[in-house]
Amino acid sequence: MERTNYCGTLRKEDAGKKVVLLGWVSNKRNLGAIMFIDLRDTSGIVQLTAPEADKIPDVRNEYVVQAYGTVKVKDVPNKNIPTGEVEVVLDKLVVINKAETTPFIIADKTDALEDTRLQYRYLDIRRPILQKRLKLRAKAVHCIHEYLDENNFVEVETPMLGISSPEGAKEYLVPSRVHPGCFYALPQSPQLYKQLLMIGGMERYYQIARCFRDEDLRADRQPDFTQVDIEMSFMDQDQVLSMAEGLLAKIFKECVGYDVKLPLRRMAFWDAMDTYGSDKPDTRYDLHLVDVTKVMKETSFEGFKGVNYVKAIRIPQGTAYLSRKKQDEINLDAHKFDLKSYMTLKFENGAFTGSFAKFLDEKSSAELVALMGLENGDAMMFSSHNDRRKIDFGMGALRIKVAKDLNLVKEGTYDLLWVVDFPMFDPIDDKPGQYVAEHHPFTRPRDEDLPKLDNAPEEVLAYAYDIIINGYEAGGGTLRIYDHDIQWKIFKLLGLTDEDVNRKFGWFIDAFKYGAPPHGGLAFGLDRLAMILGGTDNIRDVIAFPKNLQASDPMSKAPGEVTQEQLDAVHVKVVD
Repeated sequence: MERTNYCGTLRKEDAGKKVVLLGWVSNKRNLGAIMFIDLRDTSGIVQLTAPEADKIPDVRNEYVVQAYGTVKVKDVPNKNIPTGEVEVVLDKLVVINKAETTPFIIADKTDALEDTRLQYRYLDIRRPILQKRLKLRAKAVHCIHEYLDENNFVEVETPMLGISSPEGAKEYLVPSRVHPGCFYALPQSPQLYKQLLMIGGMERYYQIARCFRDEDLRADRQPDFTQVDIEMSFMDQDQVLSMAEGLLAKIFKECVGYDVKLPLRRMAFWDAMDTYGSDKPDTRYDLHLVDVTKVMKETSFEGFKGVNYVKAIRIPQGTAYLSRKKQDEINLDAHKFDLKSYMTLKFENGAFTGSFAKFLDEKSSAELVALMGLENGDAMMFSSHNDRRKIDFGMGALRIKVAKDLNLVKEGTYDLLWVVDFPMFDPIDDKPGQYVAEHHPFTRPRDEDLPKLDNAPEEVLAYAYDIIINGYEAGGGTLRIYDHDIQWKIFKLLGLTDEDVNRKFGWFIDAFKYGAPPHGGLAFGLDRLAMILGGTDNIRDVIAFPKNLQASDPMSKAPGEVTQEQLDAVHVKVVD
């Protein structure tokens, strides 16, 4: 069809130009003798002006039209849109297709429920903010291809139908028609295949990979998602991180105009946990966790006598914030995270107030003020636990809540850092001496910690790293084990028998007998990265056709039932 320009590209330099535009009617204002129409296409909106309204066909919102006219500089500019200095004076308007009244307004701001927007996602995508975010995501993908291609990475596709392999989350299974009773598994990640590519001598691989995990959902998680999967041989951890940092710097510069300062900070796992209560710390604000165990144990409060950890957070000028209602609200959250003896104190006029104040003598009060750095008008919250991880994670969650309540994060800011030196193993709570892998069983222990595998595995740290952006885990990876003997030792520590290993990983482990190179890599969550770049906290805002929190698609009604004939063909019986 004839089109000379896109709506959003017209400027005052185009004045006097004859144009033909195509798009959707975004809004119509009929003033009787004159009519104004806002025409929208993928590039933006421009105002059409019809001096003789009676000669224009009847149009309504979301009609598809073709407009013929002349660009004219406006007498009164509209500073709210890029095309606000011009209008197109209509010669002719052709209706290409009519539209029914939409279930919600096609505009950036809408009060429609998310499930309604997902049910009519094709209409939701017409909203300029959604198009902007999808284009931003596409731009990030372009940067990824460009950077990795320039650095001699080879894009390789790995199978979508593979063997079931335990990687931490539940898998989606696909029944086989030609092998009765057998199932494929959709990949949770290309982890095993990309390591095999390194053994195969590819040296540098990447893939924009689709992954599938049957997990409980939240705002930043989907059952099917996309990750930027990267693996490389003959590189140490510093080299892997440096390569990844260069990619991030390019993405942020070209997509949002932000200069990432390199090299990025690195923070050890336990430092992140002890200070921020999270292995994905948002360091754009303080509210640090402070260990007050020694001081609290010396008070007269019996509840702290036998605990291992007491952690506190200072809330600057927090006396007004901690109202009775707010304290009750936070107390409920504290119980959710199994925090013991959660309490608050206010510091006013040189003295503590609150139910716990009666347990503080002059000495412990002075020590607490000095340790917390309290000033007049400040408040503090604190709690205890015998488990180091649980006290940190619980207090870290409260830290995030307080920051949101007090609007401590400035919009449009970015905070990037690496969290490194993760524990190799995570102890199983109710099974002393038994462990699960913190990342996955192919993670390489740090060289200096190898002797501890025999007598102190809980102290072993790994060559593992996560990239944290604004408090989100935007990606992560590890160096991989390439030594056959170390790999088997790790399997044994995880409680796997020879039979378990051969059944689950035999086809993979066999490859390591033939000269595996030192290798490692990482994966960026493309959806989560696009979410951060797009300035939203909802991953569904950057995915064209996402699932809702119940892992269903309100538009197509997936997942849905199938016929008995289809079930019979793949040898599956549905049991109520």
